[in-house]
Amino acid sequence: QVRLAESGGGLVQPGGSLRLSCTASGRFGIMGWYRQSPGKERELVASTTSDGNTNYADSVKGRFTISRDNAKNTMYLQMNSLNPEDTAVYYCKGWLNGIPFWGQGTQVTVSS
Repeated sequence: QVRLAESGGGLVQPGGSLRLSCTASGRFGIMGWYRQSPGKERELVASTTSDGNTNYADSVKGRFTISRDNAKNTMYLQMNSLNPEDTAVYYCKGWLNGIPFWGQGTQVTVSS
């Protein structure tokens, strides 16, 4: 069964850091992190190809870093300098044989 599982979310103060992980059940191609806040559409945060090319939303450039460990079938999102606008449910998405799959999401809350 194809599965993506996120972990690492939580509550952090403004200016703090978190690292999200997404563990996949197999070797995916393009993978990405998305987020959705209440009342807003889901948006792309960052993506990475299987050979390490990356893309970031303007709002997170310089603060977030996406990476992957293909040997572990795991993708990461290092988030630094977090601010309240980063509060959202973060989802992992991956493409396997051209079919997209989503994780269940992990909540990130940035608040003092």
